[in-house]
Amino acid sequence: MIKPVSYQKKLQGKSNAHLITFDDSREYVVKFFQQGFERSLPNEWVAYCLGRYLGLPIPFGRIVEIPQEFSLQVPELAVMGHTQYQFASLYIPDCLDGHEVSKISSIDNHQSLAGIIAFDYWLFNRDRTRMNVLFQEVASGAYKLWMIDQAEVFGSYNWTQEDVENLPADLLKSATHELMSAYIEDENTFSEHMEIIQTIPILLIEEIVELIPEDWGVTKDEKKAIVTTLVTRRKKILPKLLERFMKRKWVSDTTKRHFGNLST
Repeated sequence: MIKPVSYQKKLQGKSNAHLITFDDSREYVVKFFQQGFERSLPNEWVAYCLGRYLGLPIPFGRIVEIPQEFSLQVPELAVMGHTQYQFASLYIPDCLDGHEVSKISSIDNHQSLAGIIAFDYWLFNRDRTRMNVLFQEVASGAYKLWMIDQAEVFGSYNWTQEDVENLPADLLKSATHELMSAYIEDENTFSEHMEIIQTIPILLIEEIVELIPEDWGVTKDEKKAIVTTLVTRRKKILPKLLERFMKRKWVSDTTKRHFGNLST
């Protein structure tokens, strides 16, 4: 397991994220366990593993151990309660978030966009906003899109078992989804990504959930509820939601290139 070497800074946002350099000479965005946001780390872990399996543009992530002696040397970390494990995502430099990017002529990895939308509906991620996508310029006006911050999948960063077992089957309010849909060249990619989601082995989902560290406080029954919801939702709920999304949320040609008008 990699070890932290030097603390860089606290990052913006409510998810208690910090930029830390590790002994593999790379910088990671490390999210720490915090009261009131108890489900953020389990959410990030489950979403990361599923997103990587689906081939979505999610930065490389891993569970890391931050020794207490390291945290005590950093005022921003010393004030927090200590848990043994945290969640770290590889820092992607030279990116703009959705608030900062202006004209987008093309999205280089447009084949993944329908998959991100399908993924968000499967896990009920209600927080796909302009802050939670990054644009990495690959040519003038052309960008690769990265999906970041999955802390509010399953509807919340402090869900209960009952919440997970009763996730809404509603369309998500996300102008960022509408932006992405404007660059989807073939609607059939929704079906293609949904088929992949529906064929993920149940045993793999169970293994991912079982690997949630014990000190993140997810009970055995809650883990079972996560698996059951994912399996049920991908078959019974996801196809209907994506059909409704394509019918009601498909944006006009005018909106396609006019990111500045987006409200979310």
